[in-house]
Amino acid sequence: MARVVVDVMPKPEILDPQGKAVHGALDRLGFGGVADVRQGKRFELEVEGEITEERLAEIRNIAETLLSNPVIEDYAVRVDESVSAEGGAA
Repeated sequence: MARVVVDVMPKPEILDPQGKAVHGALDRLGFGGVADVRQGKRFELEVEGEITEERLAEIRNIAETLLSNPVIEDYAVRVDESVSAEGGAA
């Protein structure tokens, strides 16, 4: 079993009120040096069988049609290499 991660983030030109709230909280709590915060979503898909280009294309389709709103969000699909073939963390 393999794990594929889909990270979804607001497009750069889209306002991110949740990220701004976290950024303000960091300042109030005394954590300096953080210039900006953007908040997104992370999905982990446990996939049966081998990860092929066709399988990744299918997952990109899932990301575009279900996991993200392509009008206001970007997404990235990657295979989590830290998961071993037995399904446990490496």
